Amino acid sequence: SVVRPSCQQPRTESEWENSFTLKMFLFQFVNLNSSTFYIAFFLGRFTGRPGAYIRLINRWKLEECHPSGCLIDLCMQMGIIMVLKQTWNNFMELGYPLIQNWWTRRRLRQEHGPNAKASFPQWERDYNLQPMNAYGLFDEYLEMILQFGFTTIFVAAFPLAPLLALLNNIIEIRLDAYKFVTQWRRPLPSQAKDIGIWYGILEGIGILSVITNAFVIAVTSDFIPRLVYAYKYGPCAGQGRAGERCMMGYVNASLSMFRVSDFENTSVPRTDGSDMFGEAVKYCRYRDYREPPDSPGEPYSYTLQFWHVLAARLAFIIVFEHMVFTIKNLIAYLIPDLPKDLRDRMRREKYLIQEMMYEAELERLQKEKNEKKKNYRAHHNALP
Repeated sequence: SVVRPSCQQPRTESEWENSFTLKMFLFQFVNLNSSTFYIAFFLGRFTGRPGAYIRLINRWKLEECHPSGCLIDLCMQMGIIMVLKQTWNNFMELGYPLIQNWWTRRRLRQEHGPNAKASFPQWERDYNLQPMNAYGLFDEYLEMILQFGFTTIFVAAFPLAPLLALLNNIIEIRLDAYKFVTQWRRPLPSQAKDIGIWYGILEGIGILSVITNAFVIAVTSDFIPRLVYAYKYGPCAGQGRAGERCMMGYVNASLSMFRVSDFENTSVPRTDGSDMFGEAVKYCRYRDYREPPDSPGEPYSYTLQFWHVLAARLAFIIVFEHMVFTIKNLIAYLIPDLPKDLRDRMRREKYLIQEMMYEAELERLQKEKNEKKKNYRAHHNALP
């Protein structure tokens, strides 16, 4: 590695590249994934309840999810990212050098005539193409790593993400081939031992995806509440089984009751509903697990079912993460990165290299020793 001046950190070129790669990845990752994380884990979580909404500056109510849940919003967001964003990226990657080369050809026609390109030798025509960006390969790596993050982190909410990523990569391979052959100058090759810090970033994304998908299944979706209702509160409670009939009444059990007269002043409905239902509406339903307003205990407090669902969610997250990480480590142990015979050959090659270096060093020392003895004898014989 090239040693940089001592006044800069880090010291070497490779350390600087690793630092730059990590910082750029974190910046792009946070910038591109903030919306999906907000929808999955924060949207509608801190809005309060009817009659006690949390407001910004005591004026604006916080945004809530669709009554069916936040999973559909997350799915739509992922669909937009995986389809529209990737299409736009491919268009820009190919369109930008096309426009630049068109402008270069136009300039050459104005300077040298309409047949200027045909009169140029091949090397000059290649030189007039666009030079590859100094961080061109870095941009390609970054795009693939970010796509890997989109594909794995929220795959539980959008299972089509791997298929769309595969289709995009098939198209992008051909676009990149066309771009390298016809739009860019031939890049200078350079040797690299491996992919460097990108491997650690991929490992981090893999761990984050397991944790994120566990939270999506447990917190964002209705999988755990439906499971708790089927085994604990539904018609099949205590029977140790769950089926379609066991979910009868689930929607009603997932809704809480609210007295309309308990609305805060800023949320009072414009009408009492008599124009639509023929009589004033006294109660309405909302999605939560809370006591009714006429509860003998504390009105609108969390019910026992809420705590059962919360405990089941936490238990599922812990079990799911440990199970997936155990399977991952088991597969990594059973299928090593290097086959055993290749690893043995590499160790033998290293041993032979060390032995050759040892023998060469021993031979050099022996020659120096013999040379010293020879010089000593010559000097001794030259004495009177």
